[in-house]
Amino acid sequence: MVLIIVAAAAIFLFGWLMFPLSDRKWRINPDTDAVNRKRDILQNARRGAAGRPNIVVILADDLGKTDLRLYAKLAGSDRSDKAFTPNLDALAAESVVFTEAYCTSPICAPSRASMLTGRYQQRSGFEMQPMNRYPKNRLEYYVYRTFIIPQNTDWVVAPLRPVPEGSEIAKQGLPISEITLPEILRASGYATGIAGKWHLGWGEGFRPNERGFDSQYGFYEAFSLYSPLSDTNIVESRHRYFADRHIWSQERKGTSAVRRDGVVANENEYLTFAIAREAERFIHKNKDKPFFLYVPFNAPHTPFQVPRSYYDRYAHVADHNKRVYAGMIAALDDAVGSILKTLRDEGLDENTLVFFASDNGGATYTEATDNAPLVGGKFTLFEGGINIPFFFRWKGKLAPARVDKLAVLPDIFPTSLAAAGIPLPQDRVYDGANLLNHLAPGAESPHEVLFWRSLEQRAVRKGNWKLFVDAMGGRKRLYDLANDKSETHDLGTVHPEKIKELEALLENWEKGLKAPLWPHVMDYRMRVGNETFMFSL
Repeated sequence: MVLIIVAAAAIFLFGWLMFPLSDRKWRINPDTDAVNRKRDILQNARRGAAGRPNIVVILADDLGKTDLRLYAKLAGSDRSDKAFTPNLDALAAESVVFTEAYCTSPICAPSRASMLTGRYQQRSGFEMQPMNRYPKNRLEYYVYRTFIIPQNTDWVVAPLRPVPEGSEIAKQGLPISEITLPEILRASGYATGIAGKWHLGWGEGFRPNERGFDSQYGFYEAFSLYSPLSDTNIVESRHRYFADRHIWSQERKGTSAVRRDGVVANENEYLTFAIAREAERFIHKNKDKPFFLYVPFNAPHTPFQVPRSYYDRYAHVADHNKRVYAGMIAALDDAVGSILKTLRDEGLDENTLVFFASDNGGATYTEATDNAPLVGGKFTLFEGGINIPFFFRWKGKLAPARVDKLAVLPDIFPTSLAAAGIPLPQDRVYDGANLLNHLAPGAESPHEVLFWRSLEQRAVRKGNWKLFVDAMGGRKRLYDLANDKSETHDLGTVHPEKIKELEALLENWEKGLKAPLWPHVMDYRMRVGNETFMFSL
């Protein structure tokens, strides 16, 4: 009898462990009405007059605001371990430089989704990072949690929950109902190209060539190797956290493969320079017609690899990891300089609008950057995670200036359309502002209020006041950023009325948002001051 009970219990336990976690609640169905409206908008897009400007958007990956000396100096934090970036400095000197610019998400993909659509990513449900893999059952989950991700690290496996069916994972991309900047520009007569990291979907219907780009070079995933492991001219720095091990093992396979128009390419050049090369090739090819060029570099995102000649430039930096990081940023700077030189050589300088930004704050978990004097970093809603470098140049049209008004990455969408003489579609809400309307002395700020949400963490900034709401930890923190940019003094008890005001704004904003289209699998633990916070990835 005992044996029968034990056997039954074992069978039950095995069945419980192996029972699928997939749930139909995570099925992704296109918004057919929005898709039809989008089709009509693109079919009727205005072609625009002759002489429309070219538009180039250069995006760095995980580049902290104060990783650039020009911002570090403004913050009083210019350190010798920072990379020298003469090309970016020169571009900024000719640009409108925003000192208070933000991304809408402290992590790569949702931030990029907002930039290319001009809308908060939560309006379409693209709130979380896309995933290529979920645990199929409880056994996989507990093995992953127990043996692969030790719980005494800063990386924490999210609580057990239902997951998408396998067929739904390939649908995790920028919803097809969203109008992308390249889609509307191409419909308006622009040639469109991307060279670099995509990270907005790899399944059918979500790839770059299917989302508005005539030409594509780069990779679909969040990361790829900068050079093959066999390249002896490369200096590397590997990290202890689990995701870095996965990145190195992935190499350039699957969604991390380097592709040209969807076909895997045999690329041996250091990827930062290869991306610049392909961007320049696109400029040469399309110099006689208006073009939109999106250059999302993967630098300085992990894996940390740098040509030895760039590593050697920073012999004064004693820390090997920081030295590799500085070299990667210097290589990025030279790549940007090469693209800008191509524009000059082709006589396109004064008819090209050039944006430069980072997708989010610096990744402090690499221990190569700390975003000082800002606190926090990538993944977090503290300033180090969301306050970014951002400037743009339109020679002959815009005078160089330093602007302290609030700006956000989605502003690139309406600003670009305005420069091209294309009206914003009227069938949906846009959160970006046309920055061209806000640069004159005395002009109002592009934004009175900015919002953030990453599942249980939310934030709002109105003027100089910022409220951070940590539902996971049951905490609220109120900061006066004009006097406390490092977010060290919580003023909630002093100004409870301000908390109520900002919470009301958050609540009203969230009424226009959608629930996340897919679940997250990880949380990240970060210590800020004397407190520890958890942020969902």
